[in-house]
Parts: sequence; structure tokens; C-alpha cells
Amino acid sequence: MTRRAYEVRLRGTLGPAARQAFVDLDIDVEPPTTVLSDELDQADLHALLDLVRALRLELVEITQTGEPEGT
Repeated sequence: MTRRAYEVRLRGTLGPAARQAFVDLDIDVEPPTTVLSDELDQADLHALLDLVRALRLELVEITQTGEPEGT
């Protein structure tokens, strides 16, 4: 499955428990948002979005930031 670089922007700053839930991702705080980024395939992206929803975080934006891996 093709992996692509994504940035997922969430409203606010993540607390310790939420940060732990996303420990495998790069986490950057750019007030007033938190940006999660990594190389993800479609299954990983959907799992990430399911986790965002389960934690009741406010999704602001999803951006594909790079070319598919291997191109």
C-alpha cells in the first residue's frame, strides 16, 4: 500500500494522555493548533482519524505534504 506524508492539524494543545496516544507520530505545537505528521498509508490515516474522533479532538485540517513513497 502506498504511504504518503500527511499533516493532521488539531485545535488546541494536546494534554499528556492525548500526546501518549500519538506517540508514534511527530507532534509540533503551532498555536493555536497541534500538528501531527508522519508517512501513512490509507489504513494508518483512517486509524489516526478514528483515534482523533474517539478522543473527541477537533480536527482542523488534513494536508498531504509529499509525494508517494518511492516516487
